[in-house]
Amino acid sequence: MSIINLAVIGYGGMGSYHTHHLIPTEQDRVRVVGTYDISGERRQLSKDKGLEAYESLEDVLNDSNIEAVLVATPNDSHKEIAIQALRAGKHVICEKPVAMSTQELDDILAVAEETGKVFMVHQNRRWDPDFLIIRELYQKKTIGSLFQLESRVQGANGIPGDWRHLQQHGGGMLLDWGVHLLDQLLWLIDSPIKSVQADLSFILGDEVDDGFMSYITFENGVRALVEVGTTNYTKLPRWYVKGLEGTAKIDDWDLSGEIIAATGREDVQAPAPIQAGVGLTKTMAPPSEEATEKLTFPEPKAEYAPFYQNFYEVVREGAEPIVKNHEVRKVMQLIEQIFSITQKG
Repeated sequence: MSIINLAVIGYGGMGSYHTHHLIPTEQDRVRVVGTYDISGERRQLSKDKGLEAYESLEDVLNDSNIEAVLVATPNDSHKEIAIQALRAGKHVICEKPVAMSTQELDDILAVAEETGKVFMVHQNRRWDPDFLIIRELYQKKTIGSLFQLESRVQGANGIPGDWRHLQQHGGGMLLDWGVHLLDQLLWLIDSPIKSVQADLSFILGDEVDDGFMSYITFENGVRALVEVGTTNYTKLPRWYVKGLEGTAKIDDWDLSGEIIAATGREDVQAPAPIQAGVGLTKTMAPPSEEATEKLTFPEPKAEYAPFYQNFYEVVREGAEPIVKNHEVRKVMQLIEQIFSITQKG
């Protein structure tokens, strides 16, 4: 089938990343024809890269050669641009968070339904190698049923120095990084949420949060701690998960870490008490060598297609989207719930 010609709206960090890193891997299916950005400097950079640099959004939407657009602009403009593009007969890929609220998403989806055009959200962290490892541990019960998960991203560089500092544009870390971690969590755990606790951080004095912590309990008994921090000069593990038969941690993006599993042997001796500070403890003593074993991480391989391949198959073949809009809506609802909890507190 024919290649999908796509234009990128917003040729900044993520827009240029899609243009030069993500889409070229699928160039036999999806091809970037041109870009539009409100910045003349960014338009010139696009020209320098050999792309068509549109002078206005209307020019993009009026180009019959463009079948789809990627919206990679600040969060508060997603709804307006997406609806304009859908009404102009374009399929739409939208960066996340998809919009400023669940209601804005509903407005977009109503137009997508009306026009019959595909609308998909680029929840790219479903393809992260670290998440794929945790996903396999959860699904295959390698260390028994996982009952507690801790998911964190931490740094010491504060909020990025652009529109992400501003509430009117949808700034803050809950929307910026929380949307990734919460999407991973809700996609992983197929169970309704039972309860949510949360706290936003405003240590840096911005009008938007510079981090947050949320403790989520699911009806199937799984508990999860989700944390984003931008003032962490030494970091906790990216993932720390506990199963009934072992524990796993992934330290960072380089996939360093370990899996320690119970051997299940019945002939091991009970641990002897150890000196702990000014006292003794048997409870916190390390297990004997015979009681545990170190396992290797499974290969981080997705059993589902890459995002742009899936987008092509949805448009051309009517395939099922990997990132479904009702899933995106659940994430937005959870984000709104966290905002509501912290405002009341």
